Amino acid sequence: MTDFLLELRSEEIPARMQVKAKEDLARLFNDALAKAGLAVASVETFATPRRLALIATGLPLATDAVSEETKGPKVGAPPQAMEGFLRKAGLSQDQLIERDGVYYALVEKAGRQTADVLAEAIPAIIRAFPWPKSQRWGAASISTESLRWVRPLQGIVALLGDDVVYCEIEGIVSGAETMGHRFHHSGAITIGNAGDYVEKLRAAHVLVHFSERCRIIRDGAKAAAEAAGLNLVEDEGLVIENAGLTEWPVPMLGRFDPAFLDVPQEVIQLTARVNQKYFVCNDKAGKLANAFVCTANIDAHDNGAAIVAGNEKVLAARLSDAKFFWEQDLKVPLDSQAQKLAQITFHEKLGSVANKVERVEKLARWLVDEGIVKGATADAAERAARLCKADLVTGMVGEFPELQGIMGGYYARAQGESDAVADAIRDHYKPVGQGDDVPNAAVTVAVSLADKLDTLAQFFAAGMPPTGSKDPFALRRAAIGFLSLLLQNDLRCSLKDMLVASEAGGSFDTLEEFLIDRLKVQQREAGVRHDLIDAVFSLGGEDDLVRLLARVKALQAYITTAEGANLLAAYKRAANIFKQADGAEKTSVAPAQAGAHHVSQSETTDEIGSSLRWSDADLGSEESALRNALDAAEPKATAALSVEDFEGAMAALATLRAPIDAFFEAVMVNDPDPAKRAFRLGLLARFRVAVTQVADFSKIEG
Repeated sequence: MTDFLLELRSEEIPARMQVKAKEDLARLFNDALAKAGLAVASVETFATPRRLALIATGLPLATDAVSEETKGPKVGAPPQAMEGFLRKAGLSQDQLIERDGVYYALVEKAGRQTADVLAEAIPAIIRAFPWPKSQRWGAASISTESLRWVRPLQGIVALLGDDVVYCEIEGIVSGAETMGHRFHHSGAITIGNAGDYVEKLRAAHVLVHFSERCRIIRDGAKAAAEAAGLNLVEDEGLVIENAGLTEWPVPMLGRFDPAFLDVPQEVIQLTARVNQKYFVCNDKAGKLANAFVCTANIDAHDNGAAIVAGNEKVLAARLSDAKFFWEQDLKVPLDSQAQKLAQITFHEKLGSVANKVERVEKLARWLVDEGIVKGATADAAERAARLCKADLVTGMVGEFPELQGIMGGYYARAQGESDAVADAIRDHYKPVGQGDDVPNAAVTVAVSLADKLDTLAQFFAAGMPPTGSKDPFALRRAAIGFLSLLLQNDLRCSLKDMLVASEAGGSFDTLEEFLIDRLKVQQREAGVRHDLIDAVFSLGGEDDLVRLLARVKALQAYITTAEGANLLAAYKRAANIFKQADGAEKTSVAPAQAGAHHVSQSETTDEIGSSLRWSDADLGSEESALRNALDAAEPKATAALSVEDFEGAMAALATLRAPIDAFFEAVMVNDPDPAKRAFRLGLLARFRVAVTQVADFSKIEG
């Protein structure tokens, strides 16, 4: 057994592609070896800006010899069939094996040298590599068939043990030499084998372990901030990105003019992060400080003074632009900005953004006037809705689209709008998908809910719902946001009324079904059992989603107890008995009532069920106990449900567990006497009706 090293060195690989590239390299390598019949103990991949590498351990030096048996024609088959098979197998008929009246060709294949397998696999892996974007280069690039790589490929290291695996692709020949750090090391490095690869490159100022570079950046940035008496604003995305930009990362602290702190902190942080890949820092009070941490790719002789100065100069220019946008935008009232929205198309079928804003205004006011959103004034909700999209035409949002809403909130506050209105403008896009913060301020909730409801209603009304995996207008995300606002703020409303107010038009039923389906998906992802959701939703006649979900959660809490499990088992048993009963009894038996009644043999089951009266003297103890338990439990469950006390309804039903168990143990339901059979089936019918007040237990698994 031996180890194998493969390094593919190129010009800079974009940071965002490196993690996926490592996964793809391992997959393609493993597939190539498996196809050749080679097993490998382990595969580890590496990525830096200038190289993609792999070390495989435990490779045999050759593949095993194998015997391949191919089934041929039957004995006595036409000569043409036999000739074709022999030609394909490359054998004569006397070399075939006959078994059970069928000919088989047995071909012995000798093992192959692993080096030969790898020599074929390496070019194939390179040509098949699935880069998101790739390029051709050099004179050969005039042909579309020329080699493609993420950036021009410069070298291949391929070592099996201590020996070079020779291969060649587009004039690039494999060898044992690679290059170290672009600035810290000159000349080629000769790699002896896979075992010394990592350390030889480390000596040349290249850290091939992505995780090691991440750790150095993470810890070094934090230490640099703390040394200056500051706290680093941690950002794992920046850690990963900087690790993909450097082979020898060195975090360094820089400063910027405190005057820039007059600009909203989100602008400063976004400028530093997006444009420059810098971390920002807070002071000990938690306020943004005039400091940043950059990550150099060099261990400078002056401890990075020149590098820091250069980065400070670049950031100052970026912040100057941001400050200019901020000051210019403040000169234009949001009401004036909002008038420009008529020039921006929301969608060609749905009019301008100004048209959308008008609809959102109307919906936001309706939500407050109807008492669905409490704690807000209709005027405040309408005002916030009118201005919520105004920042889309500002210079700052034009430069940083990620700040839409956020900048509107700043501008509104600076121009004298109330905090409730400014906050609603700032947060009305929330929640953006699953896991995002859900607003709870009343004005914000009204505007956010109206915005998402309008988006859903208009796209569905225009015949543009999501289809399959395609959702170009992010309507599934809008639905999740809409539902989260309803549920987490306990907003009580008929879904149908909301859809009518949103002018969903002919898409009403389709949109309602879509939202219910999204709710089921959302709750399943939150750990709510799908069968319990179906058990409650299938009752129908209810479109208050808050109440529906409260019932589902109460059912889930109950059904997981021993009492709930036993009650479910009793329901299933009752359902099975009804299935076994004859058609008339199964469909017509009415719930049994207390009292006495003489039953003639000529009465139909329906007549028996509707007029049956029994006294306690006519009943066995188990029948009497179940009837009395139902008499007590049914009104209690009904009363509890009327005040939305779903736990109380479950508790009332729980009292049926013991009497229904005893009933099944002692009573033969399908008695030969039709009167007794009808009465007992009637008791079970009452039991099923009582339970089904809460949920359709037939939908529950278990």
